[in-house]
Amino acid sequence: MAAYRYIASNKLTGNISPVLAEKLIAYLRPGAPGLMLTTGVDGYASSAYTWLMVMDARRLRFGVDAGSTAMSNLQRSAQVAIQVIGPGDVCFLVKGKARQIKERIEAAAPASIMLWEMEVVGAKDQSWPGVRMAALGYEWPAAQRQAMHRMEQAVYAEMRDVAS
Repeated sequence: MAAYRYIASNKLTGNISPVLAEKLIAYLRPGAPGLMLTTGVDGYASSAYTWLMVMDARRLRFGVDAGSTAMSNLQRSAQVAIQVIGPGDVCFLVKGKARQIKERIEAAAPASIMLWEMEVVGAKDQSWPGVRMAALGYEWPAAQRQAMHRMEQAVYAEMRDVAS
């Protein structure tokens, strides 16, 4: 048990990188869900589900609901962390500075979702040796599933194609 604690603690504390790992890039390339974390004026964390798109090893794009707490927090501090949990051993916490690059993702209409881009400051692999992660995910209601999937793919395409 002591050996496991040593391996796990080294794995969890000694692997912060200024660029995204290739397995994370591969997972995010087509677009994926994630959990966006921002800090409020009270100093406490706030979380929101978001769509993610990788641009390269140093940049992520994500959606932010207009008028939300996350939007206010980002406009105030520009600091953001994104938790990514994917299949297999994809489990990363990515931190960085963010800036708004588009007022509205048109493909998400009628929702008002802004497009933001993060410059990665640090990415931490939080996977554990021998442990398989269950992907962070969601399922649209059956009656809406096809239309929502098409909309989501259009959102990812728009996120990728916007010039920064």
